[in-house]
Amino acid sequence: MSAPLPSWRPGKVRDAILAFVEAVTTEGGPDHVPPAERIAVFDNDGTLWCEQPMQVQLLYGQAQLHNKLAADPTLKDRQPWKALIEHDFKTLHALGKEAVLGAVIRSAAGVTIAQATAEALAWLTSAEHPLLKRPMLEVVYRPQLELLAFLREREFKTFIVSGGGVDFMRAIAETTYGVPPEQVIGSSLATSLVEADGRLELMKQAHLASFDDREVKVQNIALHIGRRPILCVGNSDGDLAMMRYTLSGDGRRLALLVHHDDGEREVAYDRDFKLSPLVEALDRAEELGITRVSVKDDWDAVFPDR
Repeated sequence: MSAPLPSWRPGKVRDAILAFVEAVTTEGGPDHVPPAERIAVFDNDGTLWCEQPMQVQLLYGQAQLHNKLAADPTLKDRQPWKALIEHDFKTLHALGKEAVLGAVIRSAAGVTIAQATAEALAWLTSAEHPLLKRPMLEVVYRPQLELLAFLREREFKTFIVSGGGVDFMRAIAETTYGVPPEQVIGSSLATSLVEADGRLELMKQAHLASFDDREVKVQNIALHIGRRPILCVGNSDGDLAMMRYTLSGDGRRLALLVHHDDGEREVAYDRDFKLSPLVEALDRAEELGITRVSVKDDWDAVFPDR
């Protein structure tokens, strides 16, 4: 049998993951956790796939602008659309994640969830990443795919808890990550139930029902999962509350913080990425008992082989 997590380099982080999983899955051991309680939560952007030069859903919003401008030419003079059109990252960073990503999510108003998911899937399976020049679904992190699979082999239930639009992520979560749609939690629009030709559908409305970031992630975990996770993986301050909530429970727990410090194989960034900065979580990781994962030192490979 091959060793688990082959894309994770031998060292303290890989050892910590293996030791944790072994401890909580060993029946009769002092740290054993029943399978029903083996909940693992993962952020998506910057944790499971690349979020540079901006989150994938923002790239999608940018790609859809020509259709939106045809319907409403005034968008070219309104933010954040003006900045997206002009690739003005300084303005996008100044506007902040909720303003920019929230606007892109709200732009799906007026269509059904099924339509929105189909449109996202069509783009995600055909688009190329502008920075990495790889198909969009090949900018996922190979070590994380291995970790997700390893956890499921050991009877963990894996969830995605991210600020991205829930229907956008659900379009590819099962085929890409092995995470079924019912285990994806994200930002969402309010919906209304409509009938057309005898068929009931959910229509997206123009206002956010939930922007799934920071403390809201914890609230949505309680609402949608109903159990406190024992393992949490994130990469920014937006994940800090979720990591602290995980570590605050009883028994053995693990929180992993992915630090993008490899400028050769990907992009090195943390504090300067204003759309999703890593400042407090990085500074307080040791104090809070969070395990920092160095992309440069801990990952033997970053992306899947082509």
